[in-house]
Formats: sequence, C-alpha cells, structure tokens
Amino acid sequence: MRPGWDEYFLQLARLVASRSTCLRRQVGAVLVKKERIIATGYNGAPRGIRHCLEVGCLRDSMGIPSGHRYELCRGVHAEQNAIINAAYYGVATEGAVLYCTNQPCIICARMIVNAGIVKVVYGEEFEDELAREFLREAGIELVLYKAGGEKI
Repeated sequence: MRPGWDEYFLQLARLVASRSTCLRRQVGAVLVKKERIIATGYNGAPRGIRHCLEVGCLRDSMGIPSGHRYELCRGVHAEQNAIINAAYYGVATEGAVLYCTNQPCIICARMIVNAGIVKVVYGEEFEDELAREFLREAGIELVLYKAGGEKI
C-alpha cells in the first residue's frame, strides 16, 4: 500500500537517522516544502570534529542523564543540522514542515520557531514539555505520528 506523506517522510527521517554518530540516540530529520525534501539532518559532531563513535560519549563520561545539560555534548541535533544544511545551501525554511524521529528539545524548538517552520511531525516522544509549550505558543502544529498512521 502506498504510504501517505507523513508516513513517507517519517520513514525517510528514520533512514537519515541511520547516519547518526551518537552513541545514545539516533535521530533523523527531514525538512519538506510542498511535499519536496529541502534538507535533511542527523545528530552528530560538527564538520571536522571527531564523532562520539571515535572518541566516546562526553555525556556518558560525565554521568549526565538523557534530557539534561544538552550543551555538554559533541553532537549537533538532527533538527539543527537540517536547518543548518538548508541555510548552508541557501534554501529558505519559511513555511516548511519538519519530520523528525523524535520530538524536538527546547533548544531545537527555539530554532524551529525562528526558522519559520509551520509544522513538526514526529515519531517518538521526548519528555520536554517546555519545547511543546514553545512550539504551540508560536502556532506551530505539533503532531505525534505513530507507525500505521495513528496521529495522536
């Protein structure tokens, strides 16, 4: 059966996540305008910086639990990388939809708001209520999409 757009782009985000170099969580993101991909991103170290796969996880070595102290990480989040990649290649993100394997964190939510993204469709929860509040306050549609087409 032919997948709908949300399912299709979330499947692509999962494939993009397979490029992740994070030892804790593999996340992928796909930015879309008018059903066309404008950029992708996965979580990993910035260009020219050694990846966690090579040097280990800084957050693990410091005993930092998931969801805390985001700034103490070698990696750039998938959502950030998708927005950065669009900017790097001169592609406007205003009016785009972001498909992501996981709900964005508060840092990514702020970037999503300022990038002019109008909708975020994600496949798995990430406990960051502040991020959800920011996205809703900015008028960005937030959709949890489970496999099989169930929208929550």
